[in-house]
This record gives sequence, structure tokens and C-alpha cells, in this order.
Amino acid sequence: MNTLTHSSVEERFEALKREGLKLNLTRGKPSAEQLELSWPLLRIRDYRSPSGDDCRNYGPIEGLSEARELFGGYLGVPAKNVFVQGPESLRLMHDVFLQMYKRDAPGGISWERMKSNVRQPYMLCPVPGYDRHHTICRTYGIGMRPVPMTATGPDMDVVEDAVRDPCAVAMWCVPKYDNPTGITYSHETVERLARMETANPGFRLFWDLAYQEHTLEEKAVELPEMLSLCAHLGHLDRPFIFGSTSKVTFASSGVAMLASSDENLAWFRTSLFAQTIGPDRLNQLRHVLFLQSVNGIRSLMQRHRAILKPKFDEVDEILTRELGGRGLASWTKPRGGYFVSLYVPGRASEVVRLAGEMGVELTPAGAAYPIRDEADAHIRLAPTFAPTPTVGPALERVAVAIVKASGG
Repeated sequence: MNTLTHSSVEERFEALKREGLKLNLTRGKPSAEQLELSWPLLRIRDYRSPSGDDCRNYGPIEGLSEARELFGGYLGVPAKNVFVQGPESLRLMHDVFLQMYKRDAPGGISWERMKSNVRQPYMLCPVPGYDRHHTICRTYGIGMRPVPMTATGPDMDVVEDAVRDPCAVAMWCVPKYDNPTGITYSHETVERLARMETANPGFRLFWDLAYQEHTLEEKAVELPEMLSLCAHLGHLDRPFIFGSTSKVTFASSGVAMLASSDENLAWFRTSLFAQTIGPDRLNQLRHVLFLQSVNGIRSLMQRHRAILKPKFDEVDEILTRELGGRGLASWTKPRGGYFVSLYVPGRASEVVRLAGEMGVELTPAGAAYPIRDEADAHIRLAPTFAPTPTVGPALERVAVAIVKASGG
């Protein structure tokens, strides 16, 4: 039953402002309680790998062999097709992007050469999407074409039309528990992405598995493995697959991984060789010994789930109680990941401003769009970092802001 009415919302708004709380729902960060789950990892003092390698010394640039085995399993690819680096996958995405920009990759020409030929390369960007993906494009002057998200992933009719243009060079994808919608791509969507013919022979998928095992249910949803699927459908070099332990162990001190075809990895290895002697193998060893197996990762993520699910349940409970059936807003109910997408068409910017007056800091309206949110509708809610007792008060203020912005 809704408790906010036009007659009460002004009084409630002023009362909540006077409370002077400061609550932050802007970043999808693990909470301190989640980080504590991996604290024993830092007590591991072994320096020899199970195979006897002294990890205090230099080693293969591709990463510790046991780490490649473990995280190959995590991503669902053979160990030989994964490089383990660190500490964050965003840096790997940036590095692969920059190499695609500067150097001819297998099957295609560099994006810089395309620009010199007065052909503006661009990436396809599902919207709403991850703002750091957009930032990379913006930094290097690569165009962005928004692709609407549907309940089954990006609108594939739009995608398949776009890739008829040779200037469409790549596509950002967060296919599992998407940031920020929480959507997991359907099997049909994944197959169409792997199968589609592209005018640009060097077209790539930047396949960001940031939330591979980050379920809010007892079992994670299944996603087809893209590397083998692309190989089966004749596009072996299409995917660059990224993952990390940033939201598994420690956000600042995890390991990151890149998986791709043999030829893509050989091409990328030349840039790694130019910039590093090798990754932090002691940290990789600690992760191997702590996590032990893919089942070990899943067991740890169930402990994360026990912390996170009550927060996401409370977001839905409060929004439903205060706004349900009123036609003022809609929101996602994710099965995993770190975000809830809130839609208040025409009023998102005002809702963010009003929530700020009551002490709740939200991500700027439309931040998940590469150019702009024409409908001024989208707000990304990130309840993960906030202590559990503060999620309710924060969402109460968001609901008040929505009712007030809507005129009751």
C-alpha cells in the first residue's frame, strides 16, 4: 500500500532534509562486509606454486599456469586461451582497445588508419550501459552508436543493421547481469552476435564478464560460452573476453583475465611484452590457493549473495510499497550483478537533485548513456556498498523525490 500522498510528500521531504543523513548509492562497490570474506587470502605466505614455480621471481608474461587453469575454468575457456594479469579488467579493455586503435589486428586494419582515410570508426554501445566503456571511446575519439536494450539483450535487429557499415568496428557487451540493467543475454541473442556477418572483417566483441558468478539466486543463470561458439560459427577471432576478481576478492588487489583466440592472444602479447616483464604472480598464487577451484569461487559468491540479496530485496520492497501501481516509475529486478535501473521518464534529473537535497547521492541522471538520455528517464541505483541498515532510508528518500518530482 502506498504511503506517500500529495498532501504528505512536502512535509516528509522537509522532515527528511532536516535529518541531515549522508547516504551514497553512486558506485557499484563491494561493501566492507564482502571484503572481509577474502581477508584470509592475505595471510597466505606460500611462494611456490603447486607445480614448484618460485613466484617471487619473473615468470611467463601470460600469467601463472595454475591461475590460467583456474580462471580459464571460471570463464569457460581452455587455459591456453587465457592470459591472467592484474589487478583490473578495465585496464585490459583499455589496452586491447588502444592496440586495436594503433595496430592492425588479425583480419582488420587499425582504427587510426580508418580515421586517416576519412572513415569514422565507431563502436556499438547497448544503452543504458557501463559509463567507463563510453569513456574509453570518448578518450580516443571513437564514435558510439547507441543500441537499445531489450529484455533479452541488445536489440539484434539494430545491431545486425549497424554492422552492415564497415565503420562499425566493435561492440561493448556486458552479457551476464548487465551493468546497469541486470539483464542476461538470451541464448538466441548470443548466437546472433556470434553468427552475424559484418562488413568490417576485423569486427570485435568486447565481451565483459564482470559479473560471471555474481548471482542473487541460488544458481547463476547460464550463458553460452562465446569463444567456442564464435569458432564453431566461423568467426574465431571475434571475441575478446574479459573478467576479473574485483568483486570476488578485493576490488583494488584482484587479478584480471583476457581470453581470446590463439591468433588474437599472440597479437596482443607483443604489446604486453613492450610494457611489462610479467604480472604479480604472488598475488595470482594467493588467489589460486584461496579460491582453489571454480566451485570454490561459486561457494564464495554464495556468501556474497547472503550479504547482497537483502539489500536488493529491500530496494524492490520499498519502491513497490511507495510507488507500485502509480505509474510514476519502473525499475528492474535483477537476478544478479550490482545494479538496479530506475526509470522516471522526463524527471530523472529532478529526482537526482531532490534526492541530493535529502542527503542521498545518486549517479547523475543519464550517466549510463554514451551521448545523452533523450528521455531524461534513467537512474542507476547501486545498493551494494551501503551498509544494510542504510538501504531502506536511502530508498525512502528516492521514493519521496520521485513523488515530489511528479507533482504527487
